[in-house]
Amino acid sequence: MAETWTPDSWRMKPIQQVPDYPDADKLAAVEAQLRNFPPLVFAGEARRLKAHLAQAAEGKAFVLQGGDCAESFAEFHPNNIRDTFRVLLQMAVVLTFGAACPVVKVGRMAGQFAKPRSAPTETIDGVTLPAYRGDMVNGMEFTPEARIPDPERLVRAYNQSAATLNLLRAFAQGGYADLHKVHQWNLGFVAGNSGARYADLCARLDEALAFMEACGLTSDTTPQIRETDFFTSHEALILQYEQALTRVDSTTGDWYDCSAHMLWVGDRTRQVDGAHVEFLRGVSNPIGCKAGPTTAPEDLLRLIDMLNPTNEPGRLTVITRMGADQVEAKLPPLLRAVKREGRSVVWLCDPMHANTVKMGDYKTRSFDRVLAEVKGFFAAHRAEGTKSGGVHFEMTGQDVTECIGGAQAITEARLGDRYHTHCDPRLNATQALELAFLIAETLKDLRARLRGLAVAS
Repeated sequence: MAETWTPDSWRMKPIQQVPDYPDADKLAAVEAQLRNFPPLVFAGEARRLKAHLAQAAEGKAFVLQGGDCAESFAEFHPNNIRDTFRVLLQMAVVLTFGAACPVVKVGRMAGQFAKPRSAPTETIDGVTLPAYRGDMVNGMEFTPEARIPDPERLVRAYNQSAATLNLLRAFAQGGYADLHKVHQWNLGFVAGNSGARYADLCARLDEALAFMEACGLTSDTTPQIRETDFFTSHEALILQYEQALTRVDSTTGDWYDCSAHMLWVGDRTRQVDGAHVEFLRGVSNPIGCKAGPTTAPEDLLRLIDMLNPTNEPGRLTVITRMGADQVEAKLPPLLRAVKREGRSVVWLCDPMHANTVKMGDYKTRSFDRVLAEVKGFFAAHRAEGTKSGGVHFEMTGQDVTECIGGAQAITEARLGDRYHTHCDPRLNATQALELAFLIAETLKDLRARLRGLAVAS
């Protein structure tokens, strides 16, 4: 029997990747303050996302999860939020065509302020300081004062998340997400970056929109064309913050973490007896779990049993991050184990984290390796007869130069031109959209191959 869960039962479990707050009384006061703040999201919204994810688990929807590696206070600007939202919309339209099913849009936004670190300290020129753990914990500046964890940053993260969510809701429901506008943006991208390569896809979208308009399905008559569902997510790392925003849903009596629609546990904090898994097993939101190349099938099954004991469709998403060289060897054993035990999960591919390399003074990722891992992910699912549920990217709507390759041909020499990330390298707007077109082509080829097999049988 599982132990009784409460919002603070995680405090009795071993915990990793936590900041060492020097002032416990100040932290307690901030937690009390956050408990009195309004929820950022609502239980009904989280349930709607769970229903969409249940469709993805059955192969009837495709998930696009993307956004900043780590949001920052310094880059907080409505234009940055708008540009990332816009690129996610553009990617979703392209992927809808490739997957031939609805695309569930989930942003790494309005809460992604904390990051796990490979080491608790950082040393520069012989000086050792605590590691930077994201703006909701401490400052990026390499000074003793900036690196002290400050609980007041949790309040600032909440306020920025609230403002971000307010703008995202306005964009999603106020006409900015109109399908015709998004398609025009994509036509501009094709004309400016890819020539004729993606012209066929855009022409087909033109035909589909013209047909819908001829049938009377226009922006004025059809809300689904001018509006969209958009959900938020982040890694549930700073559990004091997550607990403070966990509330009882008045309609069901269930607990929900109202800091985001979806939360995930990272590859470094997914210990089955650890604090992060303990916390997440008790909230009713859709939950994600990262799985890297060291994940053993039996360990993943134990995590699934902890996080989704009733095997509820849409409850649990497994986000794999294997690396381009390992995905086709390391992923199939996990797929086989989960399929054999009849567990319902959504499988997403995170092709970013295991493909990070150091080039000179910069961490970067290769566009080609990111694409290779995505293709390997789809190939593994095809071979095992399982459903590839979607993709998970670290990206931005800004024109940064943090990842090499792509149609822009960003080289190592150009990394320093606009390297703005506070943590890990992100795909820029052009690279992200180019990747969406390439994935759409892959998905379209897979569908054609499956139709051919069905006809042959």
